[in-house]
Amino acid sequence: MTNYGLVIPTYQPILDAGRTAPELVATAVAAEELGLDSVWVGDTLARAPLDALAVLAAFAARTSRVTLGTSALLPALRNPILTANQLLSIDLLSSGRLTVAVGAGFAGRSEPEFAFAGVPWQRRRARLDDIVALWRAIWRGESSFHGSVLHHDSLPVFPAPTRPGGPPVWLAAYTPGALERVGRLYDGWLPYPPDPADYGTGLAHIRSTASRPVTPALFATVLVEDDADRGQALLEEYCERNYGRPAAFVQGIQMQVCGSAAEVARQLRKYEGVEHFLLRIASTDPKVFDEQLPRVAEVVDLLRS
Repeated sequence: MTNYGLVIPTYQPILDAGRTAPELVATAVAAEELGLDSVWVGDTLARAPLDALAVLAAFAARTSRVTLGTSALLPALRNPILTANQLLSIDLLSSGRLTVAVGAGFAGRSEPEFAFAGVPWQRRRARLDDIVALWRAIWRGESSFHGSVLHHDSLPVFPAPTRPGGPPVWLAAYTPGALERVGRLYDGWLPYPPDPADYGTGLAHIRSTASRPVTPALFATVLVEDDADRGQALLEEYCERNYGRPAAFVQGIQMQVCGSAAEVARQLRKYEGVEHFLLRIASTDPKVFDEQLPRVAEVVDLLRS
């Protein structure tokens, strides 16, 4: 069965536009009431966000059914042992509803964030793999960890997670190396390629080389708008505010679709094999976002039908 989730914006642009932190929690509740399967938050130091894990803890307290996820967490920016405990705590608070998508940073954008955290940019992918392996060692109750980057002769003891081995961890990446690593080391794959054919090729490679089950997911930016001119204007505004780049540039890097509910559903169906869609509304305007939420639910109903 295919699942559908909502990415809830927690960055400075929507906060500057008047959205409050309690209203973000209310959005997660609304998504659950509309029948979506999951809610997700991003993680960055670049746009003054609310803390992703604190927000998910609040979501855990106010929802009862939806999966709670990060899209995507940058583990290198945090103490890995403390993060293992934070994730474990959210897992227990939510009765096992947590999924953790992680990334190693985006070249050309993430270097300042690593500098803020005092973490070297070099070997960031090996560091990421080590952090995830360290988390799992802690969640399994192991007493030490020695990876290629991280070494701990002793580890603290935390409560057992809801599921053996802890929450699933997905890799958010689409490089040749990522396609090889996800099948060995991760529980899911979360890219956002603009070309469905690239998604299909990547998924085929993962399935042919994977040594473990992998959940194929897709991060998709959507705007449900029947008026083509208004839709394009809103998309341009979003890309400029969020990335400082025109929509044409952003769409060459990541999956974005704008159109009627039927058109958005048609474009998403082109991505064959997806088991979990993460839908991000292309707006940092609270009013537009709230108008879009039921329309996104309409897209989901079309995809399920």
